[in-house]
Amino acid sequence: MTSTTVDETTVSGAAKLAADDGEFQLNATSWTGSLTIVNEDDAWSIPITRGVPGQPASAPATDVSPAPDDVVVTANDANWRSLLTAVPPPGFTDVFAAFYDGVLVEPAPADGARHLAIRRFGELLRHAAHETDPRPVPLPAPSRHGRHDAAVGRYVHLELAGDDYRVYYEEAGSGVGLLCQHTAGSDGRQWRHLLEDERITSRFRVIAYDLPWHGRSLPPAGRAWWAEQYTLTRDFLTRVPTQLAAVLGLDAPVFIGSSVGGMLALDLARYHPDDFRAVIACEGALFLGAEGATSTEEFTMDADADAPAPEQADLGHDPALHAAQMMSWMGATAPEAYRQETRLHYAQGAPGVFPGDIHYFSHDHDLRGQAHLIDTARCPVYMLTGDYDYVTVPYSEATAQQIQGVRYQRMAGMGHFPMSEDPDAFASYLLPVLDEILGEGPAA
Repeated sequence: MTSTTVDETTVSGAAKLAADDGEFQLNATSWTGSLTIVNEDDAWSIPITRGVPGQPASAPATDVSPAPDDVVVTANDANWRSLLTAVPPPGFTDVFAAFYDGVLVEPAPADGARHLAIRRFGELLRHAAHETDPRPVPLPAPSRHGRHDAAVGRYVHLELAGDDYRVYYEEAGSGVGLLCQHTAGSDGRQWRHLLEDERITSRFRVIAYDLPWHGRSLPPAGRAWWAEQYTLTRDFLTRVPTQLAAVLGLDAPVFIGSSVGGMLALDLARYHPDDFRAVIACEGALFLGAEGATSTEEFTMDADADAPAPEQADLGHDPALHAAQMMSWMGATAPEAYRQETRLHYAQGAPGVFPGDIHYFSHDHDLRGQAHLIDTARCPVYMLTGDYDYVTVPYSEATAQQIQGVRYQRMAGMGHFPMSEDPDAFASYLLPVLDEILGEGPAA
């Protein structure tokens, strides 16, 4: 089998692989119905009985109509060729990511397991096309019995907007403070690799915190938070790192954040430039809008546009489904174990927290027309955006063009969660930035 597109041979090969694939079986176990693959005028329908696929049957694409348990994946030949490339390009890591190029999955999965099963079948199509081994590759696991990690966790109470919050953070290292903000709906575990990297902790006091409502940080004491809708605002969010820096005695720390944290980095540079030595915005922008932009030239920052951020794929309250959707926004060459761990973080989020976080950069975070007010001489600004975060790239690049003195770099092979999905590759981009902030490296 050498085909690089979808045909009868490839679909049949993928079905055989799925019948023995642990990941597909785990996530498809409650599925009895069919999965139909459509390539323009041709279609192949695979019967599925309690997660076990049968022999595909060919049929004209015009005869296909999806039912609740009969899922149909439709794409043209060019898109299938991109999806089945050995290392798929940005936007084609899986059939769900390719939605922006017209690939349809109907009906859309209503739960995380079904989503993961369909995604996995797409990967098995790729393996069948290239005759590669589909077995998952875990990370090396050397014996570390009895050894402690460098990171130490503590709780600190912060008064934010008049309420008491018990905030959890982990820290390691000494030197200049480095505050690490996680993405929307996740928690500080995303930064665990920085906490153990002696190239960083030998010079920085690395602090990764969980926002209130996230991870081990609690909602506010003294308020009936369970009877309120959680909504993250810019005023509240900017208070967290500034207050945390104050109570921990950090003198002009560096701030780094991704996605929501990347937006926050730019807000801190705009509104709190003297509180931070520098900010590093990963997957950040002045504003997210103009859905459908595919290049910097098309990016207009339309005042009436809706934000199309990757994390807005589903604003519902099913963390497992939302977590599964996050797989589409990670680099194709990132270690599978780290990608799955990043998904796990999301799956453990509380219902309602992710949509509440999105309010911040869908509504409150809006620096359009204010790029000239970000003084990079007072607070240096660095931007790092992964090329597999393909929806965000044009917004980041347009932002970098508008902030005078910003240092921007697109990270090859990286996605929306660089610090957790591929920490080793991320370090190759981050370390030179940290060197420059400390005056130990040449300016880019």
